[in-house]
Amino acid sequence: MTSGLNVDYKSQADAFLDLRGTPCPINFVRTKLRLEQMPSNALLEVWLDAGEPIEQVPDSLKMEGYQLEMVENRQEFFALLVRKPLKL
Repeated sequence: MTSGLNVDYKSQADAFLDLRGTPCPINFVRTKLRLEQMPSNALLEVWLDAGEPIEQVPDSLKMEGYQLEMVENRQEFFALLVRKPLKL
């Protein structure tokens, strides 16, 4: 799922995590811990490597109740926008 909007999401994100080079499941754990520290409805941008990280992390976040607003292939890595729901 890739957004077709021409919007600068990074400027809209409330926080940012660069997890390129971080193996599974550590990248999921770090993402979840960062989201837990954020207020409800906050938006987190996460950068992940191709392969297992982009295959596993988005699904794991959805299973935990987080909202994936964007998954974008940026050639050398993937960018996710994850919103913390009002109630978790």
